[in-house]
Amino acid sequence: MTRATRAYNPIVELDGKLALVTGGARRIGAEITRALSKAGARVAIHCHESIDVARELARECPGSMVIEADLGDRDARDAIIPETSRVLGGLDILVNNASIYEAAPLSEVTSEHWDRALEINLTAPFFLSQKAGLQMKQAGGGVIIQLTDWGIHRPYPNRLAYFAAKGGLESATMGLAAALAPEVRVVAIAPGPILLAEGASAQQEESIRMATPLGRLGGAQTIAETVVFAARNDFITGTTLTVDGGRSLR
Repeated sequence: MTRATRAYNPIVELDGKLALVTGGARRIGAEITRALSKAGARVAIHCHESIDVARELARECPGSMVIEADLGDRDARDAIIPETSRVLGGLDILVNNASIYEAAPLSEVTSEHWDRALEINLTAPFFLSQKAGLQMKQAGGGVIIQLTDWGIHRPYPNRLAYFAAKGGLESATMGLAAALAPEVRVVAIAPGPILLAEGASAQQEESIRMATPLGRLGGAQTIAETVVFAARNDFITGTTLTVDGGRSLR
């Protein structure tokens, strides 16, 4: 059978795959952890301050473990991939989900605010991707999934540092995909109105619903299922999957 006619199945089964989810203990991260576990993967659940929640989730997900580290601490961050690989026995899937979403009007953006946003939302996922990607490439395969944001193309003026970092992460996704191909795929997922920010009011929720063509919030499971899809589909790389209920249309 020639290469042109050889049957090719672009679907990767996740049963037995080894995954790391940063910020994997709460909100969207917790649903990603559950979805990957349900698909058969063993998951390392990274957390910083949510250690008790992470341990409870690990008990729910067979074969899972907890990795505690501050992504703002560069030494601790640099140890995450080696430690995960040591305990799990390798790494097939990295999901860079952890982020901070701090608000500040333009007049109040300080260098500390700016640096913190870029450190957690761009620098940390880039260097985790570098370490994991090179390791995966040497091992012969893997996938890295970055959580960005639909709003990088319409950034909110009171969250400029956050959106600048997420925009950089989308750009890095394309560069990493080119650098790590063909063994390793790199995909971004850009959530839209999925969950309300903590402390959001009912009025804010209604405003978001009205601005979304599908008229509702997506819920964390929609992102978790997209992560599983991106991990399984072996012909997607260097692109962004937008999951926003049509929000970017308005």
